[in-house]
Amino acid sequence: MKYNLLGNTGLKVSELCLGTMTFGQTEGRFKEIAKVDQAGADELLKRSVDAGINFLDTANVYSEGQSEEMTGQAIRNLGLSRSELIVATKVRGKMGDGPNQVGLTRKHIMDQAEASLKRLGTDYIDLYQMHSYDPLTPFEETLRAFDDLVRSGKVRYIGASNVAAWQLMKALGTSERLHLEKFVSLQAYYTVAGRELERELIPLLQDQKVGLMVWSPLAGGLLSGKYSRKKQEGEDGRRVNFDFPPVNRDRAFDILDILHPLAKQKGASVAQLSLAWLLHQPVVTSIIIGASKMSQLEDNLKSVDVKFSEEELKQLAEASALPAEYPGWMLDMTGQDRQK
Repeated sequence: MKYNLLGNTGLKVSELCLGTMTFGQTEGRFKEIAKVDQAGADELLKRSVDAGINFLDTANVYSEGQSEEMTGQAIRNLGLSRSELIVATKVRGKMGDGPNQVGLTRKHIMDQAEASLKRLGTDYIDLYQMHSYDPLTPFEETLRAFDDLVRSGKVRYIGASNVAAWQLMKALGTSERLHLEKFVSLQAYYTVAGRELERELIPLLQDQKVGLMVWSPLAGGLLSGKYSRKKQEGEDGRRVNFDFPPVNRDRAFDILDILHPLAKQKGASVAQLSLAWLLHQPVVTSIIIGASKMSQLEDNLKSVDVKFSEEELKQLAEASALPAEYPGWMLDMTGQDRQK
């Protein structure tokens, strides 16, 4: 396991991060994802830590708070050192029926930070992330609340998730202008079958030295190995009842046409190759892997050992390339005379 710096900080996080969205058993909005009971959560966390993972990601909305509760309980059940773990959670989603139980207002952030601390059973959150954009709340209000949480010691670092490039840059600029804590990371969807992040956000992350945490690195199971051009509908897996995130299937199957034989050649799984492709991208800090079964976790952990040749990476890059889009093609053309 390798450890990477989280954005422009000195904090080292494992290149694989254990996602705990699968923790919980609920009839709510996460019922198609959350299948793991407390005993299963304990086993998955123990195996992850034994493999060198020090980074855990959850959110207040996952299974209506059960994921946070079970993550915290698993840490205690296993007798793990809290100081050796980097625990990340999120705020923004709806946590009740009241009009102020959602969003990125000062009230909701402060209320939910306290609730998350209680559910996790910890005194502090290492990385507190806004789960998405709130169009009703000014960034000044949101960032001052995050800044106060850092100053109080209840939060160590702050991050963003699921935002547009202009929103992230506006937030960074607001923090700079008001001398507030800055977002050190972005949690976003990125796969070899979904490279839209490369249009605007990845250049921004590289320019501003913001770390990248990747969610759904297997495209909601589409890159798990269960699917191929001949078998486009998996018999099991999450996409049967929860077809998310959206993927350009034509491009995805072009990529899978390469990954399936390449996996056989390397003695690896398609899932391992899909994760390894992300690990070969310099912008990626950590990949969030979630599992409902130990066999899935074991398979994903092996991705850190997969290596690609330059020719293999080129082949995958060509098959997964995004169609040219303005202003990208113009900037590529006009920038030819100013290359290093």
